Amino acid sequence: MSSTLVYSEREAVRLELLAGAREIARARQLSVAVALLGPGSAERAEVYFAHGAEQVFVAEDSMLGEQQTDACAQALAQIATQAEADLVLIGSTRRGRALAPRLAQKMEAGSVTEALGLAVHEGRLLVRRYSLGGNTVREVAITSPKAVIAVVPGTFEVAQADAKVDGAVVRVPMALTASRARVVEHKKKQVGAANIEQAERVVCIGRGVEKREDLQIIEALVKALEGELAGTRPLAYEFGWIPEDRMIGISGKAVRPQLYVAVGLSGQIQHAASIRGSKVILVINKDKSAPIFAMADYGIVGDLYEVVPRLTQALQRGP
Repeated sequence: MSSTLVYSEREAVRLELLAGAREIARARQLSVAVALLGPGSAERAEVYFAHGAEQVFVAEDSMLGEQQTDACAQALAQIATQAEADLVLIGSTRRGRALAPRLAQKMEAGSVTEALGLAVHEGRLLVRRYSLGGNTVREVAITSPKAVIAVVPGTFEVAQADAKVDGAVVRVPMALTASRARVVEHKKKQVGAANIEQAERVVCIGRGVEKREDLQIIEALVKALEGELAGTRPLAYEFGWIPEDRMIGISGKAVRPQLYVAVGLSGQIQHAASIRGSKVILVINKDKSAPIFAMADYGIVGDLYEVVPRLTQALQRGP
């Protein structure tokens, strides 16, 4: 029986992809499997059984300890063969975006990166992704017999774990060729303090914030809400005001918090598509024609430098 195989170097993303894979597998009558790479990885297998995986394929070759892209692509290609996988879902992290096309080449499969959603219609697999530089979203059909799809983190919601654990661990012996690249040093990259994909309250800022020093106004609101700070692409990539792992939108993350507060951002399609899973959306913007208002459950038309401090004070006072 053919399968849908899930892989990411991050466990939280693997669990999200597993939830999505189960939906696709039901529609296409496939089994669901997870790939774990690196020494000691089999120890986490029961986590995935509890979330619906039928098999966990494990490759513990020492060459995979560094998680180099070339070695991972080789390992996943061998696992995909043993799992009879015709669909592989990979987390569209920075590493995942580099891994997906390499794996697709080895599997002779079609490949799509930055996927925002998956569906099955009349037996065909449909993928939603950004188009025209992120200004619109289009749906494409996968026509190749096999496919490798890199899915934006946050696209799927992690399913509740089932107390019944019933699955098989399959250890796959590897035949890996040493990579020409060599790791000479590891340096930790500065990252945010929390995973915004899992946050219940998110405050996201855009170009309406005029100066980096003004972030303290926003941070006071974030603290009052007991939430997490996020931002749009310009504030992360162009200005460097926030870490890249807190960026929402194209090439960033998708979120689905209980409360999403949009402060001083326009809400173009590349951003809007990444927040549509939010339960409640509050918009603060002085431009009443900003596209983000079309998504708002509540909107405040006004200068953020006046509205945000007053909102923060009201929250601090309490009911």
